[in-house]
Amino acid sequence: MAELLTGDQLGELFHTVRRCAFRLETRDRYNVPDEHPSFEGFLGGHRELDESVSSGPWYDMTRQAAEEGRPFTRVRVVTVPLGDYSRYALWSAQGNLAAGEEIRYLNRDRAARLGLPVRPPLDAWLFDDKRVAVLHFDADDAFIGAELTDEPETVERHRAWRRIAWDASLSRDEFMRSL
Repeated sequence: MAELLTGDQLGELFHTVRRCAFRLETRDRYNVPDEHPSFEGFLGGHRELDESVSSGPWYDMTRQAAEEGRPFTRVRVVTVPLGDYSRYALWSAQGNLAAGEEIRYLNRDRAARLGLPVRPPLDAWLFDDKRVAVLHFDADDAFIGAELTDEPETVERHRAWRRIAWDASLSRDEFMRSL
């Protein structure tokens, strides 16, 4: 494995996006320290969006990119029935959507039948159809870094996965109605 980019280094890549950024998100759980309070609140029955899930630097950047015609999009591949974290992520996506990010959902079993890399899970950002940042996580589902490549075969594979995932996925509202 190549040297991994830190979270801050990965974050800087979003400021270089000229056309679009797409994430294929295939893990059922993420251990994000900043999310712990809102996740615990969600598990305890708190369902009102507050600043922790609807504002901050990510949302400001996403909003600006959307306004400038540089959309951030993603497909979340999820196991049905949904686990606690997937239910939380579906709920908290309202903040992302309000900021202009488009998030779609795809059942893991269907994704596997379509040939998407879901077992083991693979998470990656595709930047401007030119670079791929493959995200790496530890055994406790915490982000540990990203491997950046512009290798043509890897980029084309991720572009193909994006087309397949996007065409097969549902909007958040459609997905919620399908459950």
